[in-house]
Amino acid sequence: MRLRAAVGGTAVLAAVVVSGCANPFGRQYEYEEQYYLNTNGKVTVTVDASIPALVALRGLALDPSPAGHTDRQQIRKLYEDAGCRVTRLPDPWRRDGRRFIQVSIQSDDVRELAKCTPLSWSTYSGLVPEEGPVGALGAVPHVRYQQTVGAATPGDPGAVNWTGGEIVAVKLHLPSRILDHNARDIVSHLPREQERGNILTWEQRLSDRRAGTPIVIDVKMDPQSILFRTLWLFAGAFGAALFAMAVVIWLVMRRGRKSAS
Repeated sequence: MRLRAAVGGTAVLAAVVVSGCANPFGRQYEYEEQYYLNTNGKVTVTVDASIPALVALRGLALDPSPAGHTDRQQIRKLYEDAGCRVTRLPDPWRRDGRRFIQVSIQSDDVRELAKCTPLSWSTYSGLVPEEGPVGALGAVPHVRYQQTVGAATPGDPGAVNWTGGEIVAVKLHLPSRILDHNARDIVSHLPREQERGNILTWEQRLSDRRAGTPIVIDVKMDPQSILFRTLWLFAGAFGAALFAMAVVIWLVMRRGRKSAS
C-alpha cells in the first residue's frame, strides 16, 4: 500500500510538473512581433511565428505542411531579399504539430522598418517629442510612439489544425518609464497592466488578423531611458553623501579649532 501510495503521489507530481511545463512562459502565440526600442530610435524586432502563420499573414513562399522541412537559410534569404537586416535565426521548433521559427531583425531607425516587407504591414511614427499638460512645474515633456498594424498579405497555408483560439501579439519592450498607453485585454477590453521589464502587449485573434482588423498602438513615455535616470539618481545620492560627509568633517574641524583657541 505504501508503494502504491508513493507511486500514486509520484504520478500526481509528474502530472503537475508536466502541466506546469506545458506553458512556463505565459500565453503562447501563433504569430508574435517583439519590438526592443531604444530612446535614440534604434530597434530590434524578434518575430516568433508558425510557418503556416507566416504563409497566411505575410504571404511568404514556404511549405506550411507539418511534414515539411524548415530551411533556415531559405527563410533568411526570403527576409533579406525583402529588405530586412537579419541578425539571428536560431533552430526551429514544433508546437501542436506545427513548425515554428524565430527571426531577429535590426534597424537604426524604427521608421525604416517599413522597408522590410514582412514588417511593412505596420506604419511607424518613430519616437516623437511632445509637450505634456502644463502643471505646477510647467509643461512636462515626453515622447510618443505610435504604430498601426494594417492588413495582412494573405497566402494559402492549406489545411491547418487551428482551433480558432490562436492569438497574434505585438509586444513593446520600452526603454523608459511608461506614462500612458492604449493596450487592452483581448477578452475584457480593460486596460492592460504593463508587464515586468517595461513591456506592453497588444493581442488579437488570428482570425481578426487575417481579416485585416487593425492593431492601433499608442504609447507615451519619458524621453530619458530608465538606465539614464537610474544613473542620475545614483550620482545624486552619491553626491549628497559626499556633501554630507564634507559638512560633518568641516564641523568637526571647526569645533577642534575653537577648542584649541
